[in-house]
Amino acid sequence: MSDFAPQADCGLCPRLAAFRRANRAQYPGWHHDPVPSFGGLDSRLLVVGLAPGLKGANRTGRPFTGDYAGDLLYSSLLHFGLARGDYRQAADDGLELVGCRITNAARCVPPANKPLPAEFAACRPFLAAEIAAMPNLRGIFCLGRGSHEQVLSTLGLKKAAYPFGHGRIHPLPGGLVLGDSYHCSRYNTNTGRLTEAMFHQALDALLGAMR
Repeated sequence: MSDFAPQADCGLCPRLAAFRRANRAQYPGWHHDPVPSFGGLDSRLLVVGLAPGLKGANRTGRPFTGDYAGDLLYSSLLHFGLARGDYRQAADDGLELVGCRITNAARCVPPANKPLPAEFAACRPFLAAEIAAMPNLRGIFCLGRGSHEQVLSTLGLKKAAYPFGHGRIHPLPGGLVLGDSYHCSRYNTNTGRLTEAMFHQALDALLGAMR
């Protein structure tokens, strides 16, 4: 276990550990451990999601890889020059991030895609240590309200002072900039709540504020 990554068989959250064991029996050969972050600690941008998806990152072992949300996220990172290579929904596709790192507020897949407050709290020290270990960090891109709230809690900031809103930019104490987007989930894109253009606009706004 490092300061910003749980050990492979982490048991800090009994419910999540039991869920991983059950999934390991049902889906042999998948990752089924806490999902490590992707990208260098020297990055200027940190993308924060909520938790790994059961058949996405929990299967592949790389954040947002192998599920629908990753299609929009990684195509957008490629569009803005924050990644190079080809995204093929697999951790061994050779894709590289450029000045960008991706993580989740909760590192283990949760039942029904919903970590409990105590589970977020158990993972919070890892995110805090990760942020502290990124010397060039300038911006944090939060995917969804849940991610936004967990990042604020990690930084010890009041949620009322930084309300979530798609495309909003929040200058934070210490020089960091936080940007919000609706989560790039299948539900949000299928219902039209989030389009590719909207997602690009939110990311572009944050990148502009980081300059």
